[in-house]
Amino acid sequence: MTKDPRRNEGANAKWHDLRLRLCCAVSQSRLVATLHVTPRHNGGVPDVVESPLEVRSVEPEHSTRDDRPWIVLVWNDPINLMSYVTLVFQKLFGYSLEKATKLMLDVHEKGRAVVSQGSREKAEIDVYRLHEHGLWATMQKEDSGQL
Repeated sequence: MTKDPRRNEGANAKWHDLRLRLCCAVSQSRLVATLHVTPRHNGGVPDVVESPLEVRSVEPEHSTRDDRPWIVLVWNDPINLMSYVTLVFQKLFGYSLEKATKLMLDVHEKGRAVVSQGSREKAEIDVYRLHEHGLWATMQKEDSGQL
């Protein structure tokens, strides 16, 4: 094991050097900072020295990006009343009575309906909220030819 020249080897040292790598994924880059904590001999607060930030570019594994939005599907179930499903669509998504009724009828007659679309995070939240209201819901990448 090699010794770090920045390490303070004083006899009364209570602290060891502490190095933390702080990584923050920002788009396609990482910001990396190293903190060095050196001991004080008189039991005081250690000195913290921060090295300059490095910016490292991280190449994506695949050069092609999939920009298709995520869709949220509600599936027909034998439990919930049609009026309840309509009410949930109005409450969660702010749909008018007409739009909520149309989506509910799609679920009832076709077995499913796309009730929202957007980012993955939004779709996850929408599915979670629909599950909280007892509806069967899933999310998937939009496939323009399928729906």
